[in-house]
Amino acid sequence: MRWLLLAVVVACGAARALGGEFNQVLSVGDAAPSWSELPGTDGKQHALDDFKDKQIVVVVFTCNSCPFAVAYEDRIIEFAKTHPEVGVVAINVNRVPEDGPAKMAERAQQKGFPYPYVYDESQKVAKDYGAQITPEFFVLNAERKIVYMGGMDDNSEPAGVKVNYLEPAVKAALAGTTPETKETYARGCKIRYARERK
Repeated sequence: MRWLLLAVVVACGAARALGGEFNQVLSVGDAAPSWSELPGTDGKQHALDDFKDKQIVVVVFTCNSCPFAVAYEDRIIEFAKTHPEVGVVAINVNRVPEDGPAKMAERAQQKGFPYPYVYDESQKVAKDYGAQITPEFFVLNAERKIVYMGGMDDNSEPAGVKVNYLEPAVKAALAGTTPETKETYARGCKIRYARERK
């Protein structure tokens, strides 16, 4: 019986090592999964390597259809405009019509996104990052390792925000250190992953 309990503890520990507190795939400190050839609303193909000249990259999984994602658009735009030293990219993987490339292009033009808004129909990038929510943020340092993942702040309503998580994480990454808060639960809508037929 004692050996059985030990085996369960070891197995649980091994499973825990495969993910973070809220992310079941990645942990803070892991290398960020790379990606390439994702079509953007600007008609170009985009890759993580496009940001080689940026010390820090913020990857945000988002979409058009989620009201939480829409509520964060202005905050993301403001962040990108006030942090030109940081690369920002928004990735949408939902396959519903309102989140398709045509609607994405309309939204990008309407809002004037100052960052690439790209589409991954395969949904592989989001799966590789273990993303589950829109919007969900990942801060990558100069070595393209994850230093923070989770929500941008603690409230989807701008007026109700008391704690910002993204700003301190980026500041720490720019300084070559790790943020005090490394992972939080992202509040928003579930990513609409396609069901895999077995």
